[in-house]
Amino acid sequence: MTSSVNDSVKSPVAHCSSIFHLVDDPRFAKDCYVFIDNGMLVVENGIIIAAGERNEIEPTLAANCKIVEHPNTIITPGFFDLHIHFPQLTTVAFYGEQLLGWLNGIIPEEEIYKNPEIAAERAKIFLNETLRAGTTTMCAYGSWAKESVDALFSEAERLNLRLIAGKVMADRNMPDGISITNPKDDYEQSSELIEKWHGRARLAYAVTPRFAISCTPEDLKVAGDLMKENPGIYMQTHLSENPKEISFTLELFPKRKSYLDVYDHYGLVNERSIFGHCIHLDDEDFKRVSETGAVLCPNPPSNMFLGSGLFKFEKAKEYGIRMGMGTDFGAGNTFSMLQSMENAYKTAQLQGYSLSPFEAFYHATLGGARALSLDDKVGNFEIGKEADFVVLDACCTPFISWRMEHAKTPLEKLFVLMMLGDDRAVKHTYIYGNPVHSRDN
Repeated sequence: MTSSVNDSVKSPVAHCSSIFHLVDDPRFAKDCYVFIDNGMLVVENGIIIAAGERNEIEPTLAANCKIVEHPNTIITPGFFDLHIHFPQLTTVAFYGEQLLGWLNGIIPEEEIYKNPEIAAERAKIFLNETLRAGTTTMCAYGSWAKESVDALFSEAERLNLRLIAGKVMADRNMPDGISITNPKDDYEQSSELIEKWHGRARLAYAVTPRFAISCTPEDLKVAGDLMKENPGIYMQTHLSENPKEISFTLELFPKRKSYLDVYDHYGLVNERSIFGHCIHLDDEDFKRVSETGAVLCPNPPSNMFLGSGLFKFEKAKEYGIRMGMGTDFGAGNTFSMLQSMENAYKTAQLQGYSLSPFEAFYHATLGGARALSLDDKVGNFEIGKEADFVVLDACCTPFISWRMEHAKTPLEKLFVLMMLGDDRAVKHTYIYGNPVHSRDN
């Protein structure tokens, strides 16, 4: 069940459960998390007013506070998906080739999103599925049609969802029969969308060149100009996902020393930049990303599905990279950030790096918030932050329930959910303190 929400719950509500959230980056800080077995999270008017031990908080509750019991659950901050494709609903699980060949098969489906009615219908389906998976903040790619972005923002506003999204810019190298954009239209339509949606409710705009292959130098210049003219917006694109993609990019931009340098040349590498995949970066790339404060977003389900390669988690740690995590739904075959964390663990293991559940949950919660410079508002349960959270069911399947009986420490419990869980583990999703998804059984 997914419901619409425009107003926050007025009287305080105390949620009783085990509580887990990160307070620092586990890659660099030892005391990085809080796990409370018998916890209480108190929300009033969409804002967290208390979080801690139940026996300490309960005696202080206001007389009108409603107490909600969530037995056999763990409450965590809502998940952040920093790379996801709205127009690829009907092309997920599309059998076939690696990246470039696969794109030629799936991109034509995006044409239909220029129809406002279809875009609106599919926006409801798309956001319903993300909420079922416990995702409460996301960076989403629209199609080239501004109607797709209008529809997605409109539905997100109805749900009071925190969404960053943008119209794809692509003025060359698209499959036959696909409408390509042009720099003038990209500038004008993106500007209209920024004016209409950026900063409205809990929404923000991201300039969205699909990837360098699909953009002429003129189109990338437009992307850079839009960022300069609109402080506070974001930029999202793809970077170094596939070896053939990288080779083709450098053929198109022969004066640039690397794929990253293509974006850098046009002013697109800064602390508001979110780069998806980033599998084949070298040390010079990592150094430049670190210097600029740009954000890397690995998408393990997609990288596995397309055989693109393995993101270097340990190298990102070495350079102190700001990063989140995504599903890349479309090429990624799941909406679930729990499954993205599972794939991230396996990705790191294949390279001799053990990704702890604390680090995985960090990238999917507080790390995502920090990557988007939203950690003053969301990402953990500090007093005064917005109450976006999920209730994870530790008994969501008979086997997970049995396995949890043998998990004693916070690390073990989180690791079980991360490795065995999916959308079935998400019992409730709350946006700004309001229930927007409750599992039917």
